Amino acid sequence: MVSLLDHAFDATDALRAFEKRAAGAGAIVSFTGLVRDTGKFGEVMTLHLQAYSPLTERGIAAAVAEAEARWPLTATSVIHRIGDMAPAEPIVFVATASAHRRAAFEAADFLMDYLKTEAVFWKKETTASGDHWIEPRNEDYSDRDRWSKTGS
Repeated sequence: MVSLLDHAFDATDALRAFEKRAAGAGAIVSFTGLVRDTGKFGEVMTLHLQAYSPLTERGIAAAVAEAEARWPLTATSVIHRIGDMAPAEPIVFVATASAHRRAAFEAADFLMDYLKTEAVFWKKETTASGDHWIEPRNEDYSDRDRWSKTGS
């Protein structure tokens, strides 16, 4: 399941719904990313995220399909916010389920690395000094690159 939402969501509710869909799994891993209150340019007042639909959704769905091909997953979920958000609001929820924990952990990590570096989003922070477009960090690309190495 892939959802782009232009409104707030409750990560606890998302996890409960996912747990119902993943009934019978031996392991469920979830990650909730929150809007940070401080960025590279100071205190964040708002974060604005734009997507290019349906390209963004297709890319995320392709990453989910790749995760499902790499690991024996029984369920997946990716929820991502777009629009204006305040600090501490959930921006992303990723959940994976599998018979065993390692597959669930690795698949969730893989999906987050895709979202941080490859998903078609434009991210802008508004601070006291103005608006600033945010790019992925070098560390984000290093994290992503480990999945292309043999054996990963």
